[in-house]
Amino acid sequence: MSTELLKAYEPKEVERRIYDFWMQGGYFHAEPDPEKKPYTIVIPPPNITGQLHMGHALDETMQDILIRWKRMQGYSALWLPGTDHASIATEAKIVEAMRKEGITKDDIGREGFLKRAWEWKEKFGGRIIEQLKLLGSSCDWDRLRFTMDEGCSQAVRHVFVKLYEKGLIYRGERIINWCPNCRTAISDAEVDFEEKEGSFWHLRYPLADGSGFIELATTRPETMLGDTAVAVHPEDERYRGLVGKKVVLPLVGKEIPIIADEYVEMDFGTGVVKITPAHDPNDFEVGRRHNLPVLNVMDDGGIINENGGKYAGMPALEARKQIVKDLDAGGFLIKIEPIKHNVGTCCRCHTVVEPRVSTQWFVKMEPLAEPAVNVVKEGKIKFIPERMDKIYYNWMENIKDWCISRQLWWGHRIPAWYCADCGETIVSETDANICPKCGSRHLRQDEDTLDTWFSSALWPFSTLGWPENTEELKYFYPTDTLVTGYDIIFFWVARMVFSGLEHMGEIPFKTVFFHGLVRDSQGRKMSKSLGNGIDPVEVIDQYGADALRFTLVTGNSPGNDMRFSDEKVAASRNFANKIWNAARFIHMNIDGKEVPCSLPEALSLEDQWIVSRFHAVAREMTENLDKFELGIAVAKLYDFIWDDFCDWYIELAKIRMNGEDESSAQAARQVLTWTMSNTLKLLHPFMPFITEEIWQSLPHEGEALIVAGWPEYDEKMYFPEAEAEMTKVMELITAVRTRRSEMNVPPSKKAHLYVETADAEAFAAERDAIARLAYCSGVEIGESFQVGEGAVTVVTAACRGYLPMDDLVDKKAELARLTKELENAKKQLQNVEAKLGNETFMSKAPQNVVDGVKANGEKLKEKVRMIEESLKALQ
Repeated sequence: MSTELLKAYEPKEVERRIYDFWMQGGYFHAEPDPEKKPYTIVIPPPNITGQLHMGHALDETMQDILIRWKRMQGYSALWLPGTDHASIATEAKIVEAMRKEGITKDDIGREGFLKRAWEWKEKFGGRIIEQLKLLGSSCDWDRLRFTMDEGCSQAVRHVFVKLYEKGLIYRGERIINWCPNCRTAISDAEVDFEEKEGSFWHLRYPLADGSGFIELATTRPETMLGDTAVAVHPEDERYRGLVGKKVVLPLVGKEIPIIADEYVEMDFGTGVVKITPAHDPNDFEVGRRHNLPVLNVMDDGGIINENGGKYAGMPALEARKQIVKDLDAGGFLIKIEPIKHNVGTCCRCHTVVEPRVSTQWFVKMEPLAEPAVNVVKEGKIKFIPERMDKIYYNWMENIKDWCISRQLWWGHRIPAWYCADCGETIVSETDANICPKCGSRHLRQDEDTLDTWFSSALWPFSTLGWPENTEELKYFYPTDTLVTGYDIIFFWVARMVFSGLEHMGEIPFKTVFFHGLVRDSQGRKMSKSLGNGIDPVEVIDQYGADALRFTLVTGNSPGNDMRFSDEKVAASRNFANKIWNAARFIHMNIDGKEVPCSLPEALSLEDQWIVSRFHAVAREMTENLDKFELGIAVAKLYDFIWDDFCDWYIELAKIRMNGEDESSAQAARQVLTWTMSNTLKLLHPFMPFITEEIWQSLPHEGEALIVAGWPEYDEKMYFPEAEAEMTKVMELITAVRTRRSEMNVPPSKKAHLYVETADAEAFAAERDAIARLAYCSGVEIGESFQVGEGAVTVVTAACRGYLPMDDLVDKKAELARLTKELENAKKQLQNVEAKLGNETFMSKAPQNVVDGVKANGEKLKEKVRMIEESLKALQ
């Protein structure tokens, strides 16, 4: 590693070289080590279809901060990486690529399609991994896993068979969410609800006996083709006499019964609802209670099927338009009421989801959900922030059976075979060839694959070798922390909890750390439709990975969204430059000299102050990180580096290093080097590249910062008295500089300073610092002084300072200058007030222009006030 620093920090020159250094050193790798405590994070596996977006960047940055911190604390810290096969998204991309070639899945068959899919995975599946490396992710790449690799696939089959044999997996006909575009079932958790413009169509259903009609309303008139009843509430007096009678289904002509069911809300609409068991989950349950026929009127592409009569072959929305026309023509349409309502859409392609009855594979959730709720209630798993508990409980306590089959070819094929001769179903971990019931070899494997989340639910233990009882599994499981966005609590978190309990008999992780979403500078969610997405790779290319990481964690708090902007990244880059320049300053003063990375035996007041401040910050940061308050921790460190170290201690050290006392100069050099080296350790998890580069260039102990020890609080190095004394000195310097700035006195104009204080010792110890940093020609310290009239006074909690006016300004010239400045300010203020008093301007000017003029007027009033005060002080 280089011991020289470039004149300016160049992330492109540093980051790839530093990452290669870490990789070659094997610093990311973790092994079971009985001498160390384990700390494990499993990465939320990104899709092989994906590329790095800001959500990933935030998620991976937070995980990397935690894993680097724990690694430095001496844990055997494993961050286990991997990718997800993303069955629906991946298959869609491959099908689209084939479409451009003019071929379909059916043209090449299942084996041909899977061959293409694996080729696609090999070509594009590693793209996001390389992007994670650009971010600085210190994953154990030696343990990279894939949800469809041999080990994970074995775990999936083992779990399927185990749950099937326990009766927790079954195949049956139930209503499911169907995406007509993806042509597959999707789970409840994969349905997003979007507010859309819609209508209530109010319809007449004639009574079969000719005595009148019953009125109801629907948002989906096309599904009436599958109505098998209308329902009213059993206690609704308006319709009690109609229960048991029949109505004639408009346009179809068949008679369907009027039933009574408590599902109906009496005070909503007319109190009558149509029941379509095949196309509505609530209607499906009503139908089961009343043994109603289930009539599916749509195919898997959302096209009206043969059960739709003359509307067969029409897409659902086209059929809707024609049905409404026909209802109107037949006198069945009463009115159309425009509404806004939430419509279920596929979370991947945003196509409107069609609930439909279908034969699928399901997991019984009730017996699995209860223990998963209990471990959170008992505190065995902790959610950060705690408010996520309620969301988790609400979902788990109202959970429905999980539809796990998908009508896709890419994924884990369901390990079930059907005998063509006797109808037996065989579920097996190994491929079935002979029917155990009749001995037939005419077996057909189920065509469907498993929901992607079925395999990722096993991720915390399948990646460690389960179902084999590996050394890694025994050492690293249960994992410690899961870091994930709050929007994935149902998809993944809940499923991992019940899977870990069911298959391992133990929780999968101890803590779930939820972070928010990354929004744009206006607070909007980033999306392709808004065109406000920001590519992290482009940000890294422009500003560097450290600047991006620092931006993402600054101001971040658990579970809350954050806003992203170029201005914030630029500020983070400026912070990196500040650190770089501080390091170069240290090099200018230590290069060619023997400067150990240790503290001198004797510490001056300012030395004690900076060392004490460092230990206080180290203690507070550790406490914050323990509570997952990453944003608070980094804010404290930022203030320490920028204010305490760079703006104060370096300036204080300059005085001694440029002085004649070599022992004092050497002590300052040592404290500078020690503080920088150890501060880099605190900063390393947040900004790993620049910290490693600087640390390697300075005197240090150990081979790499990434495995250097995390700074621990040392009570012997905490000097509260020194901090208090130094604060008094700093407050005086700040007060003098502020007063000089208010009077526009340039730094070159030196003034004598008289300091009245009952605590002379601290001020005397830092006399040289006060003189240099407060631009004083001399400093006198005592209990009282007679300085005469016209002196400028500054007051702090510990002292009173006097600056003779003649030392600061040419009184006559300053009076003339301020008088002229006051005249100009008053003239500008008069113009502003005249404009605000102009009715034409006030009525016609845009509001933002008027607001700008008012704001300018307030600034001018404050300027006039300050000039007048300055004149008064001079007179």
